[in-house]
Amino acid sequence: MDKVEEEVEKVKKEWDETYSKVVEQIKAIEEYGKSPRVTIAEPQRDSLPRMNGLAQDGLALLNSLQFKLDLFAPQLPTDDQVQSAKNLLESWKNRSQSLRLSMRNANLQAKANMRKAAQKERELLLGGGEESTVRRRNLQTKAGMTSAAESITESLRRTRQLMVQEVERTAGTLMTFGEFLSLHIKSIFPLLRHCHCYFYDFSEQLIL
Repeated sequence: MDKVEEEVEKVKKEWDETYSKVVEQIKAIEEYGKSPRVTIAEPQRDSLPRMNGLAQDGLALLNSLQFKLDLFAPQLPTDDQVQSAKNLLESWKNRSQSLRLSMRNANLQAKANMRKAAQKERELLLGGGEESTVRRRNLQTKAGMTSAAESITESLRRTRQLMVQEVERTAGTLMTFGEFLSLHIKSIFPLLRHCHCYFYDFSEQLIL
């Protein structure tokens, strides 16, 4: 097996692995919103935008691998291998297009799932019974935690502002004191020189 054949085999293996991952991601998108959320905040790893981002990355990688195969195909040793690679490339393009269509349908299904889940949630909240009470309490707890977090953030922001203002005020005070001290030292020096000359003249008069 020459170098080109080895590269083609690597591309085939990576394409198959990537294709399987994208299929799984699209299935996960289609199921999004069906399972009840058991946590107060939905984990970021399960967010719909992130799932779509991973699927889009997979589709982009498939296109890149198709481009590689298109480059390698004419360099294969035999005509049969060249034709086989071209047929495979055409199959890949069709399957990639099918994946894009499936992904679009999966997102439509996910949105329908979320609408249905939201409707069910409203019905449960407005209904009676213990379950409705528990759900309302959970929502109140979530709202309270969110409010507390925002309050803490605002408090930290105000504290930081006060600290910055205090540092600036202290720096200004030190600067003013330094200027004051420098000015007085400059004014004292002539007086000291005058006193020195006076005492010097007075000492000479005593000696005489």
